[in-house]
Amino acid sequence: MDPRAFADDLAAKPAALMRCAETLRAGDPWSGSAVTPQSHIVLLGMGSSHYANSVAAARLRARGVNAVAELASSDLLPALTPNTVIIAVSASGGSTETLDALARYQAPEQVIALTNVADSKICGLADRVIDMGAGVEAGGVACRSFQHTLILLLALEAHLFDESMPVELVERASQASAHLIDSASDWLPVLREAMIGPAGTHLVAPARRLSSAQQGALMLREGPRLGAIGCETGDWSHVDVYLTKTTDYRLLLFAGSRWEPELLRWVNERGTTLASVSGDVEGSVLSIRYPGDDEDDVRLLVEVLVPELLASSLW
Repeated sequence: MDPRAFADDLAAKPAALMRCAETLRAGDPWSGSAVTPQSHIVLLGMGSSHYANSVAAARLRARGVNAVAELASSDLLPALTPNTVIIAVSASGGSTETLDALARYQAPEQVIALTNVADSKICGLADRVIDMGAGVEAGGVACRSFQHTLILLLALEAHLFDESMPVELVERASQASAHLIDSASDWLPVLREAMIGPAGTHLVAPARRLSSAQQGALMLREGPRLGAIGCETGDWSHVDVYLTKTTDYRLLLFAGSRWEPELLRWVNERGTTLASVSGDVEGSVLSIRYPGDDEDDVRLLVEVLVPELLASSLW
């Protein structure tokens, strides 16, 4: 991995998103695929692919679709049925666990692969391949491909419900990303001082955008190799609150959960260092805002850029 190339990969996000919007405008990437609202959809992946898959599966289930996201490494994968469609996600196209899961299923005619690398190993195990279109990530970190996976899975949701492709959403995400990059010199030094402590960094997001906390924490671990963990806002009060009493707790909160009041009660009582993204939160030493952050799907696609830029500055 290359820290300078990672910084370049992040800087290229706005342009890559605009190219993605043009691709969506040209046609539905899921058109002609076997997946329907009646399909049993199994989303397979590891790491950041699984984070994106989990959000997408939850959104589909909320709309009545039988969809699950599974770690490809699991020995308890869902049983294959005649109407199962496996969507295997791997930015590199070579994730060992995902390839192994597809080999165990032995049903390439029921597999759609999402990958960022043409002619990668996963392509030979699928009936159809969809290109993420994130471009070469020279830094060796799946940053743009994570974002493009989310976009393609949002496009899948639109496809299943005969809705418009999320072209304008992706364009707004491009503009918001450019704003965060251009304004980073204003907020990044403050964020770095506030969020990097002796007990690591804790990132918290609503369930519908949990991928932001998970991927953001991964960026801090994968790049500068710092301790970081992601948690869901409501669950935080059951699993992470205890650390605010005994550690120098640094919390980066992705705003917008209805469970925030309970979290903030503990945070404010115990003097936790808090910064917020995508909304103004009481007690924050810093609130990072950007155009369109009042729209939840823009938040889903954009807000992870904040911890990505933080990780890049520390690498």
